[in-house]
Amino acid sequence: MRFQVLSIVGHAPHPLTGELASAADRLEEVLSVGEAAERLGFDAYAVGERHAGAFLSSSPTVLLAALAARTTRIKLLTGVTVVAILDPVRVAEDYATLDQISRGRIELVVGKGAEAGHFDLFGLDEARQWDLQKEKYELLRRLWSEEGVDWEGEFRPPLRGVTTVPRPYAGVPRIWHGSATSLNSPELAAEHGDPLFTANAIQPREAYAKLIAHYREKFEEYGHDPARAYVAAGSGGLLIADTDEQAIARYRDVYEARVRQTFKPHLEGKPGYNTPFRTIEDAIENGPQLIGSPQRIIDKILGYHEVYRHDLQSVSVDGFGLSTAEQVDTLQRFAEEIAPVVRKEAPTRLWDA
Repeated sequence: MRFQVLSIVGHAPHPLTGELASAADRLEEVLSVGEAAERLGFDAYAVGERHAGAFLSSSPTVLLAALAARTTRIKLLTGVTVVAILDPVRVAEDYATLDQISRGRIELVVGKGAEAGHFDLFGLDEARQWDLQKEKYELLRRLWSEEGVDWEGEFRPPLRGVTTVPRPYAGVPRIWHGSATSLNSPELAAEHGDPLFTANAIQPREAYAKLIAHYREKFEEYGHDPARAYVAAGSGGLLIADTDEQAIARYRDVYEARVRQTFKPHLEGKPGYNTPFRTIEDAIENGPQLIGSPQRIIDKILGYHEVYRHDLQSVSVDGFGLSTAEQVDTLQRFAEEIAPVVRKEAPTRLWDA
């Protein structure tokens, strides 16, 4: 198993105190935790992209460039690049530049995004989101793998003999497909032989297992080697204590307050937007959140691995109002007490040299 730290750079008041860090301080926190993730031996750090809601992740390329300058080894991912609303030419240019700066450490996770409001913001029809996603992803793929591209599509003017610059550092960076609720992303990933990154953040395990099973079935049907059907999974948040009882006592109020704070009444009943695990006990027992003792978290990750057979586990530590020091301490405990056990029990060839 490989391990990634993800931040979608939420910027909401602390769920208990109401305190709100300045934008500058919040962004510095993301970079500091990214540096710590490399120091602690994590394999990757990812920054999300949001253009609506209480987030500061509208420019992931800027954050990842800053992190590239502060690190030397850790892979830098997105979570996700909202390709459905972006110009693929600009995406190709920006991330190839990042790939050059980081000397080949960039990988994209593309998706349509989890905030419906961004389609209106960019003047696009949300009803066409999957058409936008497919066309723009396929153009991005060509721009990175070909030179002198001739192209015509529905959602941007034609291209004639275009070669985007810079070119990627050492061949086309890996592109994952983010998947949360729909079979469309697993289908697109399987068609092109790309890896799948399942959100595994809000819904019950069975919902994500269905998406992964569809991906693996279609991956082989499209003629790709099933050994290369890499899968990653999110976790919905990481909170560690010595025992489950201590985790409940320490984090109940902040967990349940954050659930109330992030509830979206206008999206009630729509999969993937509001967690059904509203108490911390329910989250520990049934949800994807990694909350509890180290052994509880090991058992949960390996339990998901039995179903998902995933290669990369993503964790997030900045969603519950923890200080920077507390986030780093949490990652250190994970790196020392949890990661070694899971790596041994769930080996993978992902990112092998």
